Amino acid sequence: MTTYFSVLRRSLLLVSATAWLSACTHTTRPTVPMAAFVDNMVAVHHFDAVELKALMASAVINDDILAKIAKPAEAKPWYQYRKLFLTDKRVAGGVKFWADNAEALAEAERRYGVPAQIIVAIIGVETSYGQNTGHYRVLDALATLGFAYPRRSNFFLGELEQFLLLCREEHIDPRQPLGSYAGAMGMPQFMPSSFRRYAADFNNNGRRDIWHDPADVIASVGTYFSRFHWRSGQPIASPVQAVGEQYKSILNDNLKPDLRLAGLESLNLKISQPLVLTEKVKILELNQEQGVELWAVTDNFYCLTRYNHSALYAMAVYQLSEFILNQRGQTHEQTHNSNALSGGMQFF
Repeated sequence: MTTYFSVLRRSLLLVSATAWLSACTHTTRPTVPMAAFVDNMVAVHHFDAVELKALMASAVINDDILAKIAKPAEAKPWYQYRKLFLTDKRVAGGVKFWADNAEALAEAERRYGVPAQIIVAIIGVETSYGQNTGHYRVLDALATLGFAYPRRSNFFLGELEQFLLLCREEHIDPRQPLGSYAGAMGMPQFMPSSFRRYAADFNNNGRRDIWHDPADVIASVGTYFSRFHWRSGQPIASPVQAVGEQYKSILNDNLKPDLRLAGLESLNLKISQPLVLTEKVKILELNQEQGVELWAVTDNFYCLTRYNHSALYAMAVYQLSEFILNQRGQTHEQTHNSNALSGGMQFF
């Protein structure tokens, strides 16, 4: 039977044995033996050894990728980080994406319980609604970080394994997909393991297309948060006012809510907005240019951090979602008023 990997064999076998040993030393010598990875894929997943060696010989270790992963955006303070994502352009793009995909978003919210504005904001933060899905070959990114980045080698070798499996399952040429410097793919920037677990075929056309099909992307994000136990109807966050600094005793790096609402008063903390359906919260302190701001966040905020394990990321998604929701409401109101003045009628 002809497979994508057997087709690759015909084109990649031109790579010599010398290339197999040296192709991944493009700029930085790998620190993990590639041969052991190939042997494991052959033994466990029954890949053809010759085909896979030829494929891996085409991977390029990229110093630019290593430099970028050493300086993630989440290392910035909040007042700098938020400026990357909370922009007029990104809000307007979210309103347009929502308008263009309203039916799919409404169905996803009904099916998964995840608010449409959260799904839109995730896609906005990740790729500006598909405008910036990355320009690195996923094969190169995962090979670079798996073989030449010892700090997280096990994670990225696992993702390389998942990538090769999904390419075989989805009949994708593994040399073709492009993504981020970390190997994240498509409009929602799924890692390969997330693709295999959560990517959805929303329109039942036999493909899970997170690169080009907004309906599949929307359903995939909804599925992701549903599997991580999104609580429909629960708020996400509320600003907090503090008297004194007694609250600092409970600050820590754990993102999971650990403080009962009843305990806020004893710490001289007051929530600005009611948090219904909530038993425990996490208190976050975010750096501003002058001073700090405090937030009480819920299990749904923690759920957002399962997409990217960063409180800054989750707060950017939450605040962008609120801006998009508010702007969409204003746009609807303006359209409604315009139609009323012109004698027309608009249904939403």
